[in-house]
Amino acid sequence: MTNTNYPSASATPQSQPNKNKNSKNIVIGLLAAGLLGTWGYLLWDKNKSGETISKQQTQIAALDSAKTDIQMEFDNALARLDSVTGANNNLQGQLTDKQKEIDAKKSEIRKILNDKNATQAQLAKARTMISELNDKITGLEAEVSRLTGENQELTAANTTLKEEKATLETNLTTTKSEKESLEKTVDVGSTFSASNIQVTPVDEKKSGKEKNTSTAKKVDKLVVSFDVENRIAKSGPADMYLIVTAPDGKVISEAGSVLNTRQDGEKTFTARIPVNYEQGTRKPVQFPIKQGDFKTGDYKVEIYHNGFKIGEGVRSLKKGGLFS
Repeated sequence: MTNTNYPSASATPQSQPNKNKNSKNIVIGLLAAGLLGTWGYLLWDKNKSGETISKQQTQIAALDSAKTDIQMEFDNALARLDSVTGANNNLQGQLTDKQKEIDAKKSEIRKILNDKNATQAQLAKARTMISELNDKITGLEAEVSRLTGENQELTAANTTLKEEKATLETNLTTTKSEKESLEKTVDVGSTFSASNIQVTPVDEKKSGKEKNTSTAKKVDKLVVSFDVENRIAKSGPADMYLIVTAPDGKVISEAGSVLNTRQDGEKTFTARIPVNYEQGTRKPVQFPIKQGDFKTGDYKVEIYHNGFKIGEGVRSLKKGGLFS
Protein backbone atom coordinates (compact mmCIF):
# COMPACT_ATOMS: atom_id res chain seq x y z
CA MET A 1 0.00 0.00 0.00
CA THR A 2 1.44 3.37 -1.07
CA ASN A 3 1.41 6.41 1.22
CA THR A 4 1.27 9.90 -0.24
CA ASN A 5 1.08 13.40 1.17
CA TYR A 6 -1.73 14.28 -1.16
CA PRO A 7 -5.36 13.42 -0.01
CA SER A 8 -7.26 11.10 -2.20
CA ALA A 9 -10.80 11.69 -3.32
CA SER A 10 -11.96 9.03 -0.96
CA ALA A 11 -10.17 10.47 2.14
CA THR A 12 -12.21 11.21 5.12
CA PRO A 13 -11.88 14.00 7.67
CA GLN A 14 -10.55 11.49 10.23
CA SER A 15 -7.27 10.82 8.20
CA GLN A 16 -5.93 14.42 8.53
CA PRO A 17 -4.35 14.09 12.03
CA ASN A 18 -2.56 10.94 10.94
CA LYS A 19 -1.09 12.78 8.02
CA ASN A 20 0.38 15.54 10.18
CA LYS A 21 1.77 13.04 12.61
CA ASN A 22 3.58 11.17 9.84
CA SER A 23 5.09 14.40 8.46
CA LYS A 24 6.46 15.35 11.88
CA ASN A 25 8.05 11.95 12.27
CA ILE A 26 9.72 12.25 8.92
CA VAL A 27 11.21 15.64 9.81
CA ILE A 28 12.45 14.36 13.15
CA GLY A 29 14.00 11.37 11.37
CA LEU A 30 15.73 13.57 8.86
CA LEU A 31 17.12 15.84 11.62
CA ALA A 32 18.33 12.86 13.59
CA ALA A 33 19.99 11.41 10.52
CA GLY A 34 21.67 14.74 9.82
CA LEU A 35 22.84 15.02 13.42
CA LEU A 36 24.22 11.51 13.36
CA GLY A 37 25.96 12.24 10.08
CA THR A 38 27.50 15.40 11.56
CA TRP A 39 28.70 13.54 14.60
CA GLY A 40 30.08 10.80 12.39
CA TYR A 41 31.93 13.33 10.24
CA LEU A 42 33.33 15.07 13.30
CA LEU A 43 34.51 11.77 14.71
CA TRP A 44 36.06 10.79 11.36
CA ASP A 45 37.72 14.21 10.98
CA LYS A 46 39.08 14.03 14.52
CA ASN A 47 40.47 10.56 13.87
CA LYS A 48 41.95 11.77 10.59
CA SER A 49 43.55 14.77 12.27
CA GLY A 50 44.93 12.49 14.98
CA GLU A 51 46.45 10.25 12.36
CA THR A 52 48.02 13.27 10.63
CA ILE A 53 49.42 14.60 13.89
CA SER A 54 50.73 11.18 14.79
CA LYS A 55 52.33 10.84 11.38
CA GLN A 56 53.92 14.27 11.67
CA GLN A 57 55.19 13.46 15.16
CA THR A 58 56.67 10.23 13.81
CA GLN A 59 58.34 12.18 10.97
CA ILE A 60 59.68 14.77 13.42
CA ALA A 61 60.99 12.03 15.70
CA ALA A 62 62.64 10.35 12.70
CA LEU A 63 64.25 13.66 11.65
CA ASP A 64 65.48 14.28 15.19
CA SER A 65 66.92 10.79 15.35
CA ALA A 66 68.60 11.19 11.96
CA LYS A 67 70.01 14.57 13.00
CA THR A 68 71.33 13.06 16.23
CA ASP A 69 73.01 10.23 14.30
CA ILE A 70 74.52 12.71 11.83
CA GLN A 71 75.72 14.90 14.70
CA MET A 72 77.44 11.89 16.24
CA GLU A 73 79.03 11.01 12.90
CA PHE A 74 80.22 14.61 12.54
CA ASP A 75 81.66 14.70 16.08
CA ASN A 76 83.46 11.42 15.45
CA ALA A 77 84.89 12.78 12.21
CA LEU A 78 86.14 15.92 13.97
CA ALA A 79 87.71 13.79 16.70
CA ARG A 80 89.50 11.71 14.07
CA LEU A 81 90.67 14.88 12.32
CA ASP A 82 92.05 16.35 15.55
CA SER A 83 93.77 13.06 16.33
CA VAL A 84 95.36 12.83 12.91
CA THR A 85 96.53 16.43 12.69
CA GLY A 86 97.77 16.43 16.26
CA ALA A 87 99.63 13.14 15.87
CA ASN A 88 102.06 14.38 13.27
CA ASN A 89 103.22 17.94 12.92
CA ASN A 90 104.66 17.11 9.50
CA LEU A 91 101.08 17.08 8.19
CA GLN A 92 100.48 20.69 9.15
CA GLY A 93 101.91 21.96 5.88
CA GLN A 94 99.89 19.49 3.83
CA LEU A 95 96.75 20.17 5.86
CA THR A 96 97.08 23.90 5.22
CA ASP A 97 96.56 23.27 1.52
CA LYS A 98 93.31 21.40 2.26
CA GLN A 99 92.23 23.46 5.26
CA LYS A 100 89.94 25.81 3.33
CA GLU A 101 88.05 22.90 1.76
CA ILE A 102 87.78 21.06 5.07
CA ASP A 103 86.69 24.19 6.95
CA ALA A 104 84.06 24.90 4.30
CA LYS A 105 82.58 21.41 4.66
CA LYS A 106 82.65 21.66 8.45
CA SER A 107 80.90 25.03 8.32
CA GLU A 108 78.16 23.80 5.97
CA ILE A 109 77.61 20.63 8.02
CA ARG A 110 77.30 22.66 11.22
CA LYS A 111 74.82 25.01 9.50
CA ILE A 112 72.56 22.11 8.54
CA LEU A 113 72.78 20.48 11.98
CA ASN A 114 72.01 23.77 13.71
CA ASP A 115 68.93 24.31 11.54
CA LYS A 116 65.87 23.19 13.53
CA ASN A 117 63.84 23.00 10.32
CA ALA A 118 66.41 21.01 8.34
CA THR A 119 64.81 18.71 5.78
CA GLN A 120 65.62 15.13 5.04
CA ALA A 121 67.36 16.25 1.83
CA GLN A 122 69.58 18.65 3.79
CA LEU A 123 70.40 15.96 6.35
CA ALA A 124 71.23 13.55 3.53
CA LYS A 125 73.56 16.19 2.07
CA ALA A 126 75.21 16.62 5.49
CA ARG A 127 75.70 12.86 5.76
CA THR A 128 77.31 12.81 2.29
CA MET A 129 79.70 15.63 3.23
CA ILE A 130 80.61 13.82 6.46
CA SER A 131 81.41 10.74 4.38
CA GLU A 132 83.65 12.87 2.11
CA LEU A 133 85.30 14.36 5.20
CA ASN A 134 85.95 10.88 6.57
CA ASP A 135 87.50 9.89 3.24
CA LYS A 136 89.91 12.81 3.54
CA ILE A 137 90.70 11.87 7.13
CA THR A 138 91.36 8.28 6.05
CA GLY A 139 93.80 9.63 3.49
CA LEU A 140 95.49 11.71 6.18
CA GLU A 141 95.71 8.66 8.46
CA ALA A 142 97.42 6.75 5.65
CA GLU A 143 99.78 9.71 5.23
CA VAL A 144 100.52 9.68 8.96
CA SER A 145 101.29 5.97 8.78
CA ARG A 146 103.60 6.51 5.82
CA LEU A 147 105.38 9.45 7.44
CA THR A 148 105.69 7.54 10.71
CA GLY A 149 107.34 4.66 8.87
CA GLU A 150 109.66 7.07 7.05
CA ASN A 151 110.44 8.79 10.33
CA GLN A 152 111.34 5.46 11.93
CA GLU A 153 113.58 4.67 8.96
CA LEU A 154 115.18 8.10 9.19
CA THR A 155 115.68 7.66 12.93
CA ALA A 156 117.35 4.31 12.36
CA ALA A 157 119.45 5.77 9.55
CA ASN A 158 120.37 8.73 11.73
CA THR A 159 121.42 6.37 14.53
CA THR A 160 123.56 4.43 12.07
CA LEU A 161 125.08 7.65 10.74
CA LYS A 162 125.87 8.80 14.28
CA GLU A 163 127.56 5.50 15.00
CA GLU A 164 129.48 5.69 11.73
CA LYS A 165 130.40 9.30 12.50
CA ALA A 166 131.68 8.31 15.93
CA THR A 167 133.74 5.53 14.34
CA LEU A 168 135.06 7.91 11.69
CA GLU A 169 135.94 10.49 14.33
CA THR A 170 137.77 7.83 16.32
CA ASN A 171 139.57 6.68 13.20
CA LEU A 172 140.28 10.28 12.26
CA THR A 173 141.70 10.99 15.71
CA THR A 174 143.85 7.88 15.43
CA THR A 175 144.86 8.79 11.90
CA LYS A 176 145.59 12.36 12.94
CA SER A 177 147.70 11.13 15.85
CA GLU A 178 149.52 8.71 13.58
CA LYS A 179 149.96 11.45 10.99
CA GLU A 180 151.36 13.84 13.57
CA SER A 181 153.65 11.11 14.84
CA LEU A 182 154.75 10.33 11.30
CA GLU A 183 155.23 14.01 10.50
CA LYS A 184 157.27 14.38 13.65
CA THR A 185 159.33 11.36 12.69
CA VAL A 186 159.81 12.72 9.18
CA ASP A 187 160.59 16.14 10.59
CA VAL A 188 163.17 14.78 12.98
CA GLY A 189 164.45 12.38 10.34
CA SER A 190 164.95 15.24 7.87
CA THR A 191 167.38 16.96 10.25
CA PHE A 192 170.84 17.19 8.74
CA SER A 193 173.90 15.68 10.31
CA ALA A 194 177.21 17.56 10.43
CA SER A 195 180.59 15.97 10.03
CA ASN A 196 184.21 16.91 9.43
CA ILE A 197 183.87 19.98 11.66
CA GLN A 198 186.89 22.24 11.59
CA VAL A 199 187.68 25.67 13.06
CA THR A 200 190.64 27.35 11.43
CA PRO A 201 192.17 30.58 12.83
CA VAL A 202 193.32 32.80 9.95
CA ASP A 203 195.72 35.71 9.77
CA GLU A 204 194.83 38.06 6.91
CA LYS A 205 197.86 39.90 5.49
CA LYS A 206 197.73 43.37 3.97
CA SER A 207 198.71 41.81 0.69
CA GLY A 208 195.53 39.80 0.77
CA LYS A 209 197.20 36.54 1.50
CA GLU A 210 195.90 34.36 4.32
CA LYS A 211 197.69 31.93 6.52
CA ASN A 212 197.02 29.97 9.62
CA THR A 213 198.37 31.55 12.77
CA SER A 214 199.46 30.20 16.10
CA THR A 215 198.84 33.22 18.29
CA ALA A 216 195.56 34.72 19.40
CA LYS A 217 196.55 38.31 18.77
CA LYS A 218 197.26 37.57 15.10
CA VAL A 219 193.92 35.92 14.39
CA ASP A 220 191.63 38.04 12.20
CA LYS A 221 188.92 35.43 11.73
CA LEU A 222 187.86 31.93 12.57
CA VAL A 223 186.81 29.93 9.53
CA VAL A 224 184.24 27.30 10.49
CA SER A 225 183.81 24.50 7.95
CA PHE A 226 181.80 21.30 8.01
CA ASP A 227 179.85 18.92 5.80
CA VAL A 228 176.05 18.34 6.01
CA GLU A 229 173.95 15.56 4.57
CA ASN A 230 170.61 13.78 4.93
CA ARG A 231 169.26 10.92 2.85
CA ILE A 232 165.54 11.80 3.16
CA ALA A 233 165.72 15.59 3.13
CA LYS A 234 164.40 17.04 -0.13
CA SER A 235 166.45 19.31 -2.29
CA GLY A 236 166.10 22.98 -1.50
CA PRO A 237 167.17 25.71 0.89
CA ALA A 238 167.97 24.89 4.50
CA ASP A 239 169.28 27.09 7.32
CA MET A 240 172.20 26.16 9.53
CA TYR A 241 172.88 28.12 12.72
CA LEU A 242 176.30 28.72 14.24
CA ILE A 243 176.84 29.48 17.90
CA VAL A 244 180.39 30.52 18.70
CA THR A 245 181.17 31.02 22.39
CA ALA A 246 184.30 33.02 23.32
CA PRO A 247 186.63 32.08 26.22
CA ASP A 248 184.78 34.55 28.45
CA GLY A 249 181.56 32.55 28.02
CA LYS A 250 179.82 35.11 25.83
CA VAL A 251 178.37 34.23 22.43
CA ILE A 252 179.86 36.16 19.54
CA SER A 253 176.76 37.85 18.09
CA GLU A 254 176.29 41.26 16.56
CA ALA A 255 172.53 41.22 16.23
CA GLY A 256 171.83 39.24 19.39
CA SER A 257 169.39 37.02 17.50
CA VAL A 258 167.73 34.14 19.36
CA LEU A 259 167.19 30.59 18.17
CA ASN A 260 164.45 28.36 19.62
CA THR A 261 165.99 24.95 20.08
CA ARG A 262 164.02 21.78 20.80
CA GLN A 263 166.14 20.59 23.68
CA ASP A 264 168.17 23.54 24.96
CA GLY A 265 165.54 26.31 24.96
CA GLU A 266 166.34 29.74 23.55
CA LYS A 267 169.93 30.36 22.53
CA THR A 268 171.65 33.42 21.08
CA PHE A 269 173.24 32.46 17.77
CA THR A 270 176.23 33.90 15.97
CA ALA A 271 175.17 33.44 12.36
CA ARG A 272 172.49 31.90 10.15
CA ILE A 273 174.00 30.12 7.16
CA PRO A 274 171.65 29.42 4.20
CA VAL A 275 172.51 26.19 2.45
CA ASN A 276 171.14 25.14 -0.95
CA TYR A 277 170.99 21.40 -0.47
CA GLU A 278 170.77 18.73 -3.13
CA GLN A 279 169.15 15.50 -1.99
CA GLY A 280 171.45 12.52 -1.58
CA THR A 281 174.68 14.55 -1.59
CA ARG A 282 177.14 15.73 1.03
CA LYS A 283 177.23 19.50 1.09
CA PRO A 284 180.35 21.36 2.28
CA VAL A 285 179.66 24.51 4.29
CA GLN A 286 182.10 27.26 5.26
CA PHE A 287 181.57 30.44 7.21
CA PRO A 288 184.01 33.05 8.62
CA ILE A 289 183.61 34.42 12.15
CA LYS A 290 185.11 37.87 12.72
CA GLN A 291 185.42 40.12 15.74
CA GLY A 292 187.71 42.89 16.92
CA ASP A 293 190.08 40.90 19.10
CA PHE A 294 190.32 37.20 19.65
CA LYS A 295 191.29 36.25 23.18
CA THR A 296 193.46 33.48 24.43
CA GLY A 297 191.42 30.43 25.40
CA ASP A 298 188.86 27.96 24.06
CA TYR A 299 186.36 28.90 21.36
CA LYS A 300 183.39 26.58 21.32
CA VAL A 301 181.50 26.09 18.05
CA GLU A 302 177.97 24.57 17.93
CA ILE A 303 175.97 23.82 14.79
CA TYR A 304 172.11 23.66 14.84
CA HIS A 305 169.57 22.63 12.25
CA ASN A 306 165.82 22.18 12.62
CA GLY A 307 166.15 23.11 16.30
CA PHE A 308 168.56 20.27 17.02
CA LYS A 309 172.30 20.44 17.70
CA ILE A 310 173.94 18.48 14.88
CA GLY A 311 177.57 18.99 15.73
CA GLU A 312 180.13 20.89 17.81
CA GLY A 313 183.86 21.52 18.14
CA VAL A 314 186.39 23.41 20.26
CA ARG A 315 189.49 25.31 19.15
CA SER A 316 191.99 26.89 21.51
CA LEU A 317 193.96 30.04 20.87
CA LYS A 318 197.17 30.33 22.83
CA LYS A 319 199.36 33.20 23.72
CA GLY A 320 202.34 33.21 21.42
CA GLY A 321 201.85 29.53 20.52
CA LEU A 322 200.32 27.29 17.92
CA PHE A 323 196.96 25.53 17.89
CA SER A 324 197.02 22.09 19.34
